[in-house]
Amino acid sequence: METETVPDSAEEQLAKQHRREKKDLQAKIQSMKNAVPKNDKKRRKQMTEDIARLEAELNQKHENELKQLQNSNPSEKVDEVAEAVDSINLAGGEQADSKQAKVSKAQKRRDKKAAQEKERENRIAEAEVENLSGSRHQEGLKLRQKLAEKQLQIKEISSDGHCLYRAVGDQLAMRGLSLGIKELRAQTAQYMRSHSDDFLPFLTNANTGDMYTVDEFEKYCTDIAETAAWGGQLELRALTHVLQFPIEVIQADSPAIVIGEEYSKQPVTLIYMRHAYGLGEHYNSVEPLKDAANEEQV
Repeated sequence: METETVPDSAEEQLAKQHRREKKDLQAKIQSMKNAVPKNDKKRRKQMTEDIARLEAELNQKHENELKQLQNSNPSEKVDEVAEAVDSINLAGGEQADSKQAKVSKAQKRRDKKAAQEKERENRIAEAEVENLSGSRHQEGLKLRQKLAEKQLQIKEISSDGHCLYRAVGDQLAMRGLSLGIKELRAQTAQYMRSHSDDFLPFLTNANTGDMYTVDEFEKYCTDIAETAAWGGQLELRALTHVLQFPIEVIQADSPAIVIGEEYSKQPVTLIYMRHAYGLGEHYNSVEPLKDAANEEQV
């Protein structure tokens, strides 16, 4: 016996329409995000407000359409009951029970999918709120204020494990000096090896708490030279001696730190961020504040 294709109910048609509209909105939101540079905080703030407004408008539209459908449903429910009665008369109670069971399972699937979609929307909304009020946003605001006083702004550096060396290299390039990541890493490792007494006491085994052995220190230096090992305070100290430049590190919640003050040259300036990316700590470079640079050219 052939099975007839049952056309979608009004509820199913509306649910499909809503899913399409939500999918289209998410694609539009992604396009909006791609069109605004990450470092353009003013435009991104406006974009976040626009996204929240678009989502709220779509949610309100869907709620109104659902209410309208529910208000018009009573007569449709009567027809469905009549069809069920006819089905019992024609095919027997067992077939009708099977049909009702299938409808119930389909409804459960729709309800589950709707709940998952609602949860996803809530997560998106929470993420947007976190972007505005969370630690990363607040850290960025404080840093921009500190840098503006120095007529500087953040220059984004890739978060790939090399950020310290990339940021230092970027600062040197502004002074006409060309030193790549590999060279900076190699010179840092070599300086630390040749001055092990200055660095070894500050390195401890994470598992035992004991000071590094000679072999562990050698591996640490090898990792600096040959891998994307993240750099920190010790590497900064070594770099000041390698370059014979002081290095100034600006932070959001602490006074700026200057390493290598024994050198009289203009400091290399870096930004240290605790909440820049999901991985946590990160170094950026700086550049002249664009608005100030434009004013000087006028």
